[in-house]
Amino acid sequence: MDLKDKMILSIIQEDSTYSVKEISEKIGLTFTPTYERIKQLEKQGIIEKYVGLLNREKLGLNIVVYCNVRLKEQSKKVLETFEKNIMQHDEVQEIISLSGEYDYMLKIIAKDINSYNDFTVNVISNIPNIGQYHSSIVLHEVKKSTKFKIDLD
Repeated sequence: MDLKDKMILSIIQEDSTYSVKEISEKIGLTFTPTYERIKQLEKQGIIEKYVGLLNREKLGLNIVVYCNVRLKEQSKKVLETFEKNIMQHDEVQEIISLSGEYDYMLKIIAKDINSYNDFTVNVISNIPNIGQYHSSIVLHEVKKSTKFKIDLD
């Protein structure tokens, strides 16, 4: 990956709605090589997909919770069962397997505290082998980004 590829990635991370023409102007290449580079980055899986970032609060989704989960046991089957069960729920934005005190951290988005409570009572507590869960409610998002630092050297 050379400097031009890194520049493309940096631009796309900032705003994926830029056209190939706009990107090519920003990086100092013509349309065709820029297009080919983007397609190659997609083919290599470096660019996984293009998405729109939505304002959750304007959609009435006012609560963000990080929920740490400890399972009663950590056999492969138990871990796979938990992951399969929890992945089915749209409220769960991220599922992260951890080392340490907890087995998983879930990022959960809900309409309000009552909706989150319903989710914990009706979903989390009913998944087999849940040992314990601990919720941390986000009060304020100080920094929120989806952009990776790409060294342009």
